Amino acid sequence: MTSYKQTWLNSVITAKCPRCREGRMFPAGTLYSRQFSDMHSHCSCCGQSFEPEPGYYYGAMFVSYAFSTAIFLAVIFGLSFLVKEVTTTMVAVTILVIVVGLLPITFRLSRALWINIFIHYEGPCQLIVKK
Repeated sequence: MTSYKQTWLNSVITAKCPRCREGRMFPAGTLYSRQFSDMHSHCSCCGQSFEPEPGYYYGAMFVSYAFSTAIFLAVIFGLSFLVKEVTTTMVAVTILVIVVGLLPITFRLSRALWINIFIHYEGPCQLIVKK
């Protein structure tokens, strides 16, 4: 349980339950491990299902695509300021390294953002009805 009221954005960034903003969506300590995509099935606090229907996170792929596009643009602009002559190979390798390095983060952020768009905050866990 948190000692302060989390905002919507903080709930997305920390991957907390959108309904109570207290339970974790992903197991602790698995961000940069082989289990980075493992997700709890329900909130440990309020019981909210983290997969309300089959195929729920297909839309999160578009969010992930937007994050990747932003990374691509940032890399291209960053390289153009840092390097005198930007080559296609340099851009491709830099983007590949950064996107693969940030894959667990973009995966979790896109899922957390997607579920927070559709499931709204109802209040602290102890004040809402468990599902």
